[in-house]
Amino acid sequence: VQLQASGGGLVQAGDSLRLSCAASGRTFSGYRVAWFRQAPGKERDFVTSITWDYGSTTYADSVKGRFTISRDFAKNTVYLQMNNLKPEDAAVYYCAAGVGIGKDYRTWPYWGQGTQVTVSS
Repeated sequence: VQLQASGGGLVQAGDSLRLSCAASGRTFSGYRVAWFRQAPGKERDFVTSITWDYGSTTYADSVKGRFTISRDFAKNTVYLQMNNLKPEDAAVYYCAAGVGIGKDYRTWPYWGQGTQVTVSS
């Protein structure tokens, strides 16, 4: 499966942004789809994930209540709605897909290119 991430940009603190992760080559069926983020000089961190078939979600504590992951079957796309953005949310955001895996980015086999999110204070 090939992943295409989009939607990043420059926003002010408190603003919202929606990222998209579209699949091609096959559907996301059977996969868990996740968003990770990586700030300069830091490790790639888990943000959130969703099981495509059942819609069960997991969030990092730092984004709970502000970020929402969702999916659109018709568009074969996963979204990350980010509200009340903070400067510490600034990073390159990556979407990933895989089967039966957790929060360690090294275990995820399929990746999209990153999309930059910049949050000014």
